[in-house]
Amino acid sequence: MNDGRGLPAIRYAARRSVLAVVVAVGVVVMTYLIARVVPSDPAGVWAGPRASAAERARIRAELGLDRPVAQQIVSYVAGVLRGDWGLSVLTHRPVLTDLLARLPNTLQLVLAGLLIGVAVGIPAGLAAVRWHGRAPDRLVRSGALLSASIPTFWLALLLQMFFASRLSLLPIAGSYDRAVRAAHPVTTVTGLPLLDAVLTGNGAAAVDLFDHLLLPALVVASYPAAVLARMVRASVLDAVGEPHIQMVRALGFPERTVLGRFALRLAWNPVLQTLALIFGYSLVNTFLVEAVFDYPGLGRYAADAVQSLDVPAVVGVTLLVALLYLAANLAVDLAQAALDPRVALR
Repeated sequence: MNDGRGLPAIRYAARRSVLAVVVAVGVVVMTYLIARVVPSDPAGVWAGPRASAAERARIRAELGLDRPVAQQIVSYVAGVLRGDWGLSVLTHRPVLTDLLARLPNTLQLVLAGLLIGVAVGIPAGLAAVRWHGRAPDRLVRSGALLSASIPTFWLALLLQMFFASRLSLLPIAGSYDRAVRAAHPVTTVTGLPLLDAVLTGNGAAAVDLFDHLLLPALVVASYPAAVLARMVRASVLDAVGEPHIQMVRALGFPERTVLGRFALRLAWNPVLQTLALIFGYSLVNTFLVEAVFDYPGLGRYAADAVQSLDVPAVVGVTLLVALLYLAANLAVDLAQAALDPRVALR
């Protein structure tokens, strides 16, 4: 980004950050209210089924559940700003500690799925434009429609049955083999287990983590690949009609260069906007994928929290997902401004 746009970019990022905080507070309030409407007894879950009425009353007072809901919300928001996201009723640990322990696996799964989706979707969209109206184009459109329409849990079960049960090529569940991890522990560098294993040269752990990650990542990638293929196809088809693209083609540049270097550059803005939406969808979609593959991430934690009516944990997961989505949107907006000077930083 050039110097003339540096200060506006900083101001733009600051305004968007403030807006993100407002949206996050709204998400917390709405989630808290919805969670409190559900009939539940968090104090009973905390104390256990054999606790007396007096013990439950004491725990309700300690957790602040005996106060009006409005006071509980204000207290919770103030605690979040201090880094205190409350205590999980189920685990009896700080919610933020639980979330940070689960987040790396979920982020690893989402990012792997997005990388596969980008690696498949963008070339597929360009191929559809290159052979527009012919068999490759029809194949890409049909494959994208099927990939976007197939239910996530069904695709996950199909991959498990074929690659894990029938061919015995990949693990059916989990994120690692306990024996491998015990013999080859991963040193934390970035927080993402597979990347850390690669960076530290831990080959045995890297292979094991990759084997466990591949199938769920393919399931997560199915929707992003389909959306990106259709988006790139539509955007590049619009771009090839531009006069300067026609001029480049008339100058004798190879079709691959015309599409990949010139036309795709014009199509990046809608593709980037789509990536932010896809990231949010994939982040939530991993919850179901983690359940099918027994993958230890935020999805399993959220499912356990909902089943136990663990309000602080449910609100914490919702807040974390909202913050990640808002951060992804801000990053995409800034990337658009950096790639295209025509984008106004307002």
